[in-house]
Amino acid sequence: MTTVTKTVKFDAAHVLTNHQGLCKNLHGHTYRVDITVAQSDAAGSDMVIDFKDLKNIAEDVVCARFDHAFIYNTASRGECEIAEVVERNGMRVAPIPFRSTAENLAKLCFDGLKQRVPGLVAVKIWETADSCAEYRAG
Repeated sequence: MTTVTKTVKFDAAHVLTNHQGLCKNLHGHTYRVDITVAQSDAAGSDMVIDFKDLKNIAEDVVCARFDHAFIYNTASRGECEIAEVVERNGMRVAPIPFRSTAENLAKLCFDGLKQRVPGLVAVKIWETADSCAEYRAG
């Protein structure tokens, strides 16, 4: 099996409601998203996917949704209040129906990409240079 990985980045703000650490405060990250695609050796092709095609899909599905936005949990009253102020002042918001942890964002991005990326194996979300979460198929 051969795998390839394409990386895209986006900047976003979020808050982790009900977290006991510093991330309970509004803050931001430059997120790095590693998208891994596989092809069986029996497929007979010398290219798993064109990197430019994968980049364009990732930018459409992931970056266009989250880049320079406030990612917020629609189930959190406090986060919705922050989002209302942000949006009312002409800034971008990205609502999701759960907490914006790296783990949840990895699965959300995987689910969004799987329809458009044959052979998608994993999505890894880096919040910092040394902290990431990965969601894998299967």
